[in-house]
This record gives sequence, C-alpha cells and structure tokens, in this order.
Amino acid sequence: MFKKTVAVAVLAAGSAPAVFAEGWDYTGLTSSIDFSTISVGVLAVAGILAGVYAGIKGAKIVLGFLRG
Repeated sequence: MFKKTVAVAVLAAGSAPAVFAEGWDYTGLTSSIDFSTISVGVLAVAGILAGVYAGIKGAKIVLGFLRG
C-alpha cells in the first residue's frame, strides 16, 4: 500500500510542472480593475491619520511646556 501511494505521489509531482507551466490568464479580470481610486483612498486615510497623530504630539508638547 505504501509503495502505491508513493508512486502516485511521484507521478502527480512529476506532472505538476507541466500543468502549472502554462499558468492562468487573469488579464480579463485584472484589466477592468482600476487601482488608482483605491490608492487615492488609502493615501487620504493615511494623511488623515498623520494629521491626527501630529495633533496629538503637538498637544503633548504644549501640555509639557505648561506643566514644566
């Protein structure tokens, strides 16, 4: 039983590169997606977060001056 499963595994592994050598063609799916709007949204959120963190840091500095 063990020899048979090993032989099947070796045959499957040997034929796998031939199957995957062609590759899959995803151009029909990926050509219709526009990533520019997604990147603008991500950069806008990052800019908002940077502004919030800068405001928090500035408030901590001002409060530090007032306390000390």
